[in-house]
Amino acid sequence: MTKQNVVVSDVKGVAISVAVSNQSFFSSSVVPSHLDAPGGCITISRNKLLRLENGGGARISAWVESMRASSPSRMKSNNTSSLSEKETDEQSSWTLHHPSALRMFEEITSASKGKQIVMFLDYDGTLSPIVEDPDRAFMSNKMRNAVRDIARYFPTAIVSGRCRDKVYSFVKLAELYYAGSHGMDIKGPSKCHKYKNENKAVFYQPASEFLPMIDEVYKILSEKTKSIPGARVENNKFCCSVHFRCVDEKSWDALADLVSVVLNEYPKLRYTQGRKVLEIRPTIKWDKGKALEFLLESLGYANSNEVLPVYIGDDRTDEDAFKVLKDRGQGFGILVSKVPKETSATYTLKEPSEVKDFLRRLVKWKRLSM
Repeated sequence: MTKQNVVVSDVKGVAISVAVSNQSFFSSSVVPSHLDAPGGCITISRNKLLRLENGGGARISAWVESMRASSPSRMKSNNTSSLSEKETDEQSSWTLHHPSALRMFEEITSASKGKQIVMFLDYDGTLSPIVEDPDRAFMSNKMRNAVRDIARYFPTAIVSGRCRDKVYSFVKLAELYYAGSHGMDIKGPSKCHKYKNENKAVFYQPASEFLPMIDEVYKILSEKTKSIPGARVENNKFCCSVHFRCVDEKSWDALADLVSVVLNEYPKLRYTQGRKVLEIRPTIKWDKGKALEFLLESLGYANSNEVLPVYIGDDRTDEDAFKVLKDRGQGFGILVSKVPKETSATYTLKEPSEVKDFLRRLVKWKRLSM
């Protein structure tokens, strides 16, 4: 076991030399290779040293493992013959417990008899494909038409981690409800005359006090992540998203470490994860599940048995909404995924094209039943 010198900067800027073991708390997952200084020295702040001594290294390792777990690779092949027997069994078992919403369509519509269906739709990976550049996650015109048709018959909300203005610029449908920033920025259509609370304007921002803080963190992370190729920081108004889809996996440790150090200075913020994205969010108890409940209440269905909420999403953050529906024993969560995942959703769809087919089929069913 070799020793390595660490130069620690104290509060007044005085350098203190500390001899530590390479394998004590400076594992490769904590100190990226590009931070190694000549002569076997590492420069690190006193605060960071204390964080590492108190288990910070373990936290970073846990972050990276979580990053891998929350970012499964795309399906290797649609040909089941290329899968191992174990993988095939897992896929079959998962499908049995979370069947296709298209295959179980009649079961869904049967449950809606005498009830008002309310649609909740995630955006990225649900209405649009997942792409490397988040600014180019465009939905197709066919998908937009399907969503427009759905909104003619059912109250429809887009619930996204994106800032509300950004997701609206993608969807471009004024008749929908929009819940941006994971539900922390909610706004209803300007005119609504079909449903229960038709004259009630909907606008809610439960985390407005955090706007200056989020903006500050965005600027800091935008500057600091320049050292990591492929990293991209997006300001989603009430949350800050650090995309690592285009970051080499060897640099994930460095990125997680960087975000952790910044986040440590803001105890009122927390991090969550999506598909190859780290989300910096306020610590308030608000998520997509809370947004779903708020919108149901706004529509007049808070404690009603006359409603059937249907939520479609592909991301880990959508699980909060799936869990709300499961706990309520009312409505259905539909996970968009080709690969088995632990989920509270009832049904599944493989990809956005199947989401479009499901929406179209629902519109056709509604037209025929009128």
